[in-house]
Amino acid sequence: MNITAKQTYIEADKTLNIVYQNILTEYKTDTAFIEKLKTSQRLWIQFRDAELDMKFPKENKGYNYGSVYPMCVSYYLKSLTEQRTQTLKEWLTGIEEGDVCKGSVKLK
Repeated sequence: MNITAKQTYIEADKTLNIVYQNILTEYKTDTAFIEKLKTSQRLWIQFRDAELDMKFPKENKGYNYGSVYPMCVSYYLKSLTEQRTQTLKEWLTGIEEGDVCKGSVKLK
């Protein structure tokens, strides 16, 4: 179960990296955006790690995670990673015209 869970996280992470690389390619001429994207991704990784530490504190303070701990960690990382992937996909799929708050997201 632990191995299967880890593999699902690895696959989610691969998908995230593909989406991220596609955004870098799609917006390569917008250097200001690319710089902000990279900053955002670095901060998201810090957020992801902090969320994981909040869910499963390293200090353990009386929590007994048991043998399923690696599985639980992998599934939580998978969930967070899939959420981030969905957020980033908006820059590739675009938004409908008329959204006055589109920011740097391209139109469909």
